[in-house]
Amino acid sequence: MTRYRYNTATTLDGFLADDADSLDWLLKQEFDEHGPGSFEAFMAGVGTQVMGATTYEWILDHEKGAWTYTAPTFVFTHRDLEPANETITMVAGAPAEHRAAIEAAAGDKDVWMVGGGDLAASFAAAGMLDEILVGVAPVTLGSGRPLLGGAYDLRLEESDRNHEFLVARYAVVGPLGTR
Repeated sequence: MTRYRYNTATTLDGFLADDADSLDWLLKQEFDEHGPGSFEAFMAGVGTQVMGATTYEWILDHEKGAWTYTAPTFVFTHRDLEPANETITMVAGAPAEHRAAIEAAAGDKDVWMVGGGDLAASFAAAGMLDEILVGVAPVTLGSGRPLLGGAYDLRLEESDRNHEFLVARYAVVGPLGTR
């Protein structure tokens, strides 16, 4: 069965990026790529990925127009954006409308919910978010792009430390109050 997994990093006060969509706070952090929360180990189980338009544009801007991911990618957007290559599909509407296509693209692997937080919440509201894997950095921003838009009950499944990051995996139980 396909699992939907939101894997991201956040500040201690729950922001993915600052008000200007900068990740400078994250990029200066030390992280052992082979330690707890290993991105390489996570990606081995990913068959497809989904993201919002802001995340898609951020990746293209910071990778100088190059698309380095090989997995099929679904970009949820209401804007008129051009796919960077043939592995990218632009979609609009609710996540459930695209569930069959996303799961077909994933095959027998997982779906990586890349971001942002509002899109992740829309997947959770549709019952299409199973886990949140998060690295919490020892930084506060005070404002910015939230980790997850909405109120959800989560269950801590495991936690560890990777340098200064708290690395945790949570099961998504459901809307707040479902426990």
